[in-house]
Amino acid sequence: MTMHQLIASPFLGDYLVVRPGFPNGMKIPRDKYLSLTQTTPDATCPAWLAKAALESWGLDIADRPLARTLLVRSESSFGFGRASYELNLGCNYDCEHCYLGLKRFEGLSWPDRERLLHILRDAGVLWLQLTGGEPMIDRLFSEVYQLAGELGMLCTILSNGSRLSSPKMLDLLTSRRPHRITLSVYGATAESYDGLTRRKGAFRMFIKGLYSAHEAGLPLALSMIVTERNAHEVDQMKALADSLGIPMDEYVNMVPTIYGGAETLPSQSAAHLRKRRPFTGCNAGHTFFHVDPHGMASICKVGRDPQISLMDEGVDGLRDLTTIADGLVLRQGGCTGCALSGTCGTCMPLVTLYRKAKAPLATYCQHKERRETTT
Repeated sequence: MTMHQLIASPFLGDYLVVRPGFPNGMKIPRDKYLSLTQTTPDATCPAWLAKAALESWGLDIADRPLARTLLVRSESSFGFGRASYELNLGCNYDCEHCYLGLKRFEGLSWPDRERLLHILRDAGVLWLQLTGGEPMIDRLFSEVYQLAGELGMLCTILSNGSRLSSPKMLDLLTSRRPHRITLSVYGATAESYDGLTRRKGAFRMFIKGLYSAHEAGLPLALSMIVTERNAHEVDQMKALADSLGIPMDEYVNMVPTIYGGAETLPSQSAAHLRKRRPFTGCNAGHTFFHVDPHGMASICKVGRDPQISLMDEGVDGLRDLTTIADGLVLRQGGCTGCALSGTCGTCMPLVTLYRKAKAPLATYCQHKERRETTT
């Protein structure tokens, strides 16, 4: 199927026109959105859209057939705008800090993935994060990525970058540009990078993929993962991002595995343990949700229980997520009635994982000393 150059879509009460592979978009009034839904197949682009496309992206669509230029997405009765889809838990690295724990190569068949992507589209999802494991080593990554785009979803890919230098992968991503590719950075030298990932040659593959994608003009961002092993290279990792003009975020707080395992916690750099901002709620389960490799939907990557089987219940199953989300964020167990919970920086689903991991209270409770005094 030929990729459309523009997408008109409802998004959380607004109406947007976006261009796949480009960061900017524009908000349009509802009447203009409705006018786009009512055009005939042989209609040409309206003057206002042609002008806006030229000003926003330098895209000349004047007098072009609208049906071959613009995909108009239908309104959804669901309130979701974003989702993440874990294609597979499998990975070609074995990182010391990885929150996934067991990295099983399991996932849906193509017919089920195809159905799942239609469910995500019908739920209203405009921005879709493709993650793993390592999504680019999944056997059906190309098919998932292409269909998501054809259905009018803007894809962000979370990757370790090891496959980005592949000519086949570069051809796919340059011909159908993603919204963004976010690469994890595990060190600035082979010693720390390969040590953290427990894969010899991993740093070489990352650097090759990073430079290949940058030279291809792909939209990149970096996530610096700071651990005990690579903390001495923070400045070097920042310098790498600066040298390429790529934005970088820092992630310094290690968390238990999704099964409540504690094996990830020793990788924490004590000097970089950061006080979290007060948790005042989030959009998980309300405007955002997560889907695992088996088509099980949850409010987010952390709060995975209870789950909803989208393969069994379809898009209507998502109607229960809001109630699930509201229940999961309520303070429970030892946090019930805590007089300091209003300034706590850890959400309850994450607290639950820390408790399963039997982590020290100071790891996730910023009020440890004050709580003991209060008690």
